[in-house]
Amino acid sequence: MGKILILSSGLWRLSGEIARLTGLDPVRVVGPLSPPGAEAVAGWGHKPTADAARRLAARRKLAYLAIEDGFLRSVRAGPAEPPSSLVLDRTGIYYDARTPSDLEGLIAAAAASAPAASAGRAIIEALKAHRLSKYNAAAPDGATGLPPAGRARRVLVVDQTYGDASIEGGLAGPGSFTAMLEAAIGENPGAEILVRLHPEVISGVKRGYLAELARRENLAVMAQPINPWRLFEEVAHVYTVSSQLGLEALMAGCRVTCFGCPFYAGWGLTDDRQEVARRRAGVTLDGLIAAAYRDYSHYFDAWTREPVDVFTACEQLAFLAGHFHRRWQPVVGWRVSRWKRDAISRMLDGAGGPVSYERDPARAVAMARAQGGAVAAWGRRADVIRPVAGAEDVPVITMEDGFLRSVGLGAGFTPALSYVFDQTGIYYDPAHPSDIETLLNAGGFDAALLERAGRLIAYIRSSGVTKYNLASRVPLPEPPAGREVVLVPGQVADDESIRRGAADLFAACPLASGGANLELLRRVRASRPEAFIIYRPHPDVEAGFRHGRIASQEQRRLADHIDTGSPLNRLLERIDRVETATSLLGFEALLRGRPVTVHAGPFYAGWGLTEDLAPLPRRGRRCSLEELTAAALICYPVYVDPVSRRVCTVEQVANRLLEAQNSPLLASERLRRLLGAVLGRARGVAQKAQLRINRLKL
Repeated sequence: MGKILILSSGLWRLSGEIARLTGLDPVRVVGPLSPPGAEAVAGWGHKPTADAARRLAARRKLAYLAIEDGFLRSVRAGPAEPPSSLVLDRTGIYYDARTPSDLEGLIAAAAASAPAASAGRAIIEALKAHRLSKYNAAAPDGATGLPPAGRARRVLVVDQTYGDASIEGGLAGPGSFTAMLEAAIGENPGAEILVRLHPEVISGVKRGYLAELARRENLAVMAQPINPWRLFEEVAHVYTVSSQLGLEALMAGCRVTCFGCPFYAGWGLTDDRQEVARRRAGVTLDGLIAAAYRDYSHYFDAWTREPVDVFTACEQLAFLAGHFHRRWQPVVGWRVSRWKRDAISRMLDGAGGPVSYERDPARAVAMARAQGGAVAAWGRRADVIRPVAGAEDVPVITMEDGFLRSVGLGAGFTPALSYVFDQTGIYYDPAHPSDIETLLNAGGFDAALLERAGRLIAYIRSSGVTKYNLASRVPLPEPPAGREVVLVPGQVADDESIRRGAADLFAACPLASGGANLELLRRVRASRPEAFIIYRPHPDVEAGFRHGRIASQEQRRLADHIDTGSPLNRLLERIDRVETATSLLGFEALLRGRPVTVHAGPFYAGWGLTEDLAPLPRRGRRCSLEELTAAALICYPVYVDPVSRRVCTVEQVANRLLEAQNSPLLASERLRRLLGAVLGRARGVAQKAQLRINRLKL
């Protein structure tokens, strides 16, 4: 394979994408020497930062390949997020009208192409539907900050960042912005002139051209982030030098005047104040969009970085932007374990800003109140801080593991790939409402979401993905023919889901005897005396980490088989029914089409899908399995991809879990599990000692 030389550290971070684009092996060049055997040099377009790369290419008589961000880049501006798309130009670069570019040739070729026009229309509709721009940190339906439109037309004048390469490349300069603003005022008497600053100017990263001029003319300056599609609903005419916003305005149906020569000018679609002799009128907007977004741009999966098409890229970018905008509230995490913070920080980062952490409850509440935000705490800790936060009118978010978690147990310090952040209650507490209960009671799941849930159910059934995905060599039971096979999952006896959702079971037997596990097993045996009962102890209980162990003789008396960890997905294929208190295994069984009898109040009970032995008065609606799956696995949790470390979809996590099942453990994961085992055993010893002390006190 030939080599492509890369001088820029920023481009080197995209070396995998460049290898896919070019079919060449990227080699980093540091210093004056460069390795032999190269075929090309890559650089950032025609920017000054690429001058060294262009000189190297000329000196060694190699092809210079111009790389740039594509027209759909990311949620936020800046290098923190990888680009959704890149362009590769072997002739020039799209924003430099001084020389031809590959894009110009593609636009000319698309002029008379019916397939290109059809593709362009579909791309425009996708961009409109998702309200996507190059950067997408502004809420799609956010406020513009403008007063209601009066009789006057509104005209938008677009600023850009100072020294942007597209300005000089577009045959323009600083004076073009002054001339543009004067023309917008003079050509639109009586109109309301709006000046829109660039997102990087708004964020303070860069400076622009028009802010001071606009204030001098007493014009409305739009200095807050505004989604372009929302903005175009307010204006009829857009003036630009060379901004991509002009192209998006064309797609929105606005009239566009260009004072520079961006790639979309000169084809008869814009009011041009400069000319490029190479370009001829007669190109349709649909054809131009197909050339720019389909043929010229190259798209990469947000998590795997494999090539994808423009429509997949739109869906992924819309997902990432939607998550960003939903996280509008600043969050202070209280007493969050350090090993959980990386994932939680990524999941809660959004429009409200990055998560901060605090161990002191009063300071955590004060910080949240000062920011107009919320305090997030783990499980029962949320109950501890809730009175303190409530006194200050600060909301509390309860955090817990999601239902597709990891390959390995949390007790072994295996990082979770999903968490839930419940702002109402928490899913395992049936005594109070929770976000998932609200979702299911409200219904209203659209057809696309239910179809997606159906595909997810089919994938889980075929792949065997579960919450923990533990590898196992334990043989499967061989139930006798002719007997109903009932699986009874054991749980951690003092788990919060038992404490809150199964109070009668929890109180019936002491922890030292197995607690709710023993009482549940007794009830199942009494109600199904002829059944073949398989009891599956919880792995943390079996390992001695947590309470809930039933004495061996009692297990053998009440159950026909003790399953110590056979492959869960295959075990569920061999049983006829699950009977449980609150175990997630009941939900796993529902996903695989098995009947489930529920003795308490887990989140999946009360919706007409289970045989319910405990009253759940707030849950009166009958749900389909697809609705339950949509709520529990798509809408309620947040997921993070373990490789890219980006927030992702449930499907991406399910794929990663399946990959990890079939891969050897890394040394770091083995070390985490060993540490978890040591600390778990220490905690188990401490719990047993405390039980003995409690009995002595009695």
